[in-house]
Amino acid sequence: MAATTAQPMGSLPSGLGICTTAPDILYLPELVFGGLVWILVASTHVNPPMPLGWVMFVSVFCFVMTFLWMIIFAAGGHKNSSGWAAADFAYHGLAAFFYLSAGVALAYITFLLKPLSGVTKIYQIDIAAVVFAFLATLFYFIHTILSSIRWKNF
Repeated sequence: MAATTAQPMGSLPSGLGICTTAPDILYLPELVFGGLVWILVASTHVNPPMPLGWVMFVSVFCFVMTFLWMIIFAAGGHKNSSGWAAADFAYHGLAAFFYLSAGVALAYITFLLKPLSGVTKIYQIDIAAVVFAFLATLFYFIHTILSSIRWKNF
């Protein structure tokens, strides 16, 4: 069956329909920016370990879960159930909250680090990671809002 670009309100897309409907089109930027946070934080020296450990957990967890969520939706595993619409809203809300907390922690650590002699490269990488963490937060938040609208109209 071919995927259509127009999904009625109250149905969940599957197949290539996830690449043409809101909020599901946001899976790709969520994966890209989340993956960039993961790569950038992993490429720096972990100091202090606790906040950066949380940032790594959030970025890896959300990357893996978003990828699995996208595969489930693409394969049609949701069977157009309203429970999946509620779960989509709940997951993306949790991911937005996690990324917001990780972005704030990373921004605070980066602010404390300040460019000392010899660590400007790490400082620049951390700044890029902060920007991408907040962009990932934004995409997850928009996905949450659009998923709540879809769930309400289900």
